[in-house]
Amino acid sequence: MIEPKMLSIIKNGELNKDQILKDIIAGIIVAIIALPLSVALAIASGVSPEKGLITAIVAGFLISILGGSRVQIGGPTGAFVVIVYGIVEKYGIEGLTIASIMAGIILVIFALLKFGDLIKFIPYTITTGFTTGIAVVLFSTQIKDFLGLNIDKVPSEFIPKWTSYFQHINSINYYALIIGIVSLLIIIFWSKINKTIPGSLVALIVATLLVKFLKLPVETIGSRFGEISSTIPAPKFPVVDLKTFKELLNPAITIAVLAGIESLLSAVVSDEMVADKHDSNAELMAQGVANIGSALFGGIPATGAIARTAANVKNGGKTPIAGIVHAVVLLFTMLIFMPFAKLVPMTALGAILMVVSYNMSQLKVFKSLLKAPKGEVLVLLITFLFTVVFDLVIAIEIGMVISMFLFMKKMCESTKVNSLSCHEEIAHKVKLYEINGPFVFGAVEGCSSIISKLSEDTEVLILKMSKVPIMDATAFNAIKSIHCHCIENDISLMFSEVQEQPMKVMKNMGILNRLGEKRFFKNINEALKAARKVVKLEA
Repeated sequence: MIEPKMLSIIKNGELNKDQILKDIIAGIIVAIIALPLSVALAIASGVSPEKGLITAIVAGFLISILGGSRVQIGGPTGAFVVIVYGIVEKYGIEGLTIASIMAGIILVIFALLKFGDLIKFIPYTITTGFTTGIAVVLFSTQIKDFLGLNIDKVPSEFIPKWTSYFQHINSINYYALIIGIVSLLIIIFWSKINKTIPGSLVALIVATLLVKFLKLPVETIGSRFGEISSTIPAPKFPVVDLKTFKELLNPAITIAVLAGIESLLSAVVSDEMVADKHDSNAELMAQGVANIGSALFGGIPATGAIARTAANVKNGGKTPIAGIVHAVVLLFTMLIFMPFAKLVPMTALGAILMVVSYNMSQLKVFKSLLKAPKGEVLVLLITFLFTVVFDLVIAIEIGMVISMFLFMKKMCESTKVNSLSCHEEIAHKVKLYEINGPFVFGAVEGCSSIISKLSEDTEVLILKMSKVPIMDATAFNAIKSIHCHCIENDISLMFSEVQEQPMKVMKNMGILNRLGEKRFFKNINEALKAARKVVKLEA
C-alpha cells in the first residue's frame, strides 16, 4: 500500500507544538528562497514569471502532503529549464500542459508498478553526467540576459546558441552587465553577512532599486512580459487527440524520467540529513499528482528541489508541514507582491540562475569521477556531452546501454574456471574443475574449454559450483555440450555444491532428470568418493 509520509506521521503521533512551530519557521524561510528562484526558472523556461510561482505553490503543496519524504520541497528546478524551453518552442504552452499531464500520469503508473526502487540501478556516473550537462546548458541560457545582448531569438540548441552569442557580442549592454555583476557578487558574498535571508532575494531587491531610481536602460520582466498576473487561474483541461498524444509522448517521458530521478535523488539526500527513510513509490505518486495539478493550473513541470529541501532541514523542518507552509506563504506573496515583479531586471535573474547552475553542476564530483576506471569515465563523458549537445533522454539511454555492457563485461571477466588437483591415485582418470563467479553468457568460454582439456584416460569429470550464485540459459547450454561430450566419450559427469538458482535452472531444463540426483553432491569429498568407486569399477 502506498501511504504518504504525512499520514504515517499523524498515525504515529509524531506531531507536537514545538516541531510544528519549527516547521512553520522553516517553511517561511524556504518560501523566501523559492520566490526569486521560481520566477527566474519560469522565465528561463520560456514562460511568464507567474507560472513559476504557480508551480511552486500547487506542486509544492501536493508533493509535501502526498509525498513519501518527510522534508521534500517541490517546485520548478533548473533541471527542467532546457526541456521545458524546448517543448514550449516546438509545441507552445498548450503542448507543455499536455506533456506535463501525460508525464504525471506516467509517474503515477511508475508508482503503482512499484518502480521507485529502480533508482538504485542508475549508475552514479550517469546521474552526475546529466546533472553537470544540464547545469552547463542552463548556464548558457543566461548569457543573453546577463550581458544584455540584443538578440531577437536565441537558438535553443547549444552550439548554435553560443554561435549567436559570439555573433552579437558587440551588442553588450554595459549597464546590464554591471547590474548583473553586482547581483552575482551579492549572491556569492551575502551568506558571510546573513545566512537566514537568501542572497538571491537581496540581489533582486538591490538590482531592482538601482535600475528603478537610476533609470538605467536595462530590460526588466515588465518590459519583456508586460503586466503580470497575480492570481492562480481556474484549472483548465486541455483537449488531446491521437496525433497530439503521439507527438508529445517522448517529451512527456522525458519529463517523467527526470522528475522521477531528481525527486528520488533529493529524497535519498534528505534521508541522510534527518535519519529517516522515504517511501520511493509514495514519492513517485506525489510527483505524478503534483505535475498533473501544476499543469491544470497553468504551471510547469516540478520535482523535488535538493537545495530547497536541504535549506528546509537546516532551518528545523522535520515534517511535511514545512513544505505546506512554504506553498501557502508563496501564495500570499504572489497575491500581494506579484505586480512589483515587473520591475526586476532580467540580468539579475540571469545572475541568480548562473549561481544555481554552478551549484547543481557538481564540478568537484565530476572531476573526481574522471579518475574512475576508463569504462566509467567513458559513461560519464558520453552522458555529459550528449546532454549538452543533443537530448537528456538520449544521453541517459546511451549511458545506460554502455553501463550495462560494461557491467556484463566485468561480470564475465570475474568468472574463472580453475583446474583443481585430485588424489594422485585417480588424478589421471578424474578431472576436477571449479567454476568461480556468475555463470552467464559471455562467461561460458572458460567452461567450454574444459572439453578440449579432457584426455582419453579421463573417466570422471567433476564440476565444483559452490561459488556460482547464478546461471543462465547460455551457461546451461555450455553444460549441456559438456554432458553430450561426456556421453560420447563414456565419461561420468558429476556436480558438487550446486547452489539453489543454478540447481533450479538445471532441474527446469531437464539435465537433473537425465543425470539423476545421484550425480549431484553436497560437498567435494562425497563427489571424489563417488569418483573413486567409478574408477575402481571400470578399472
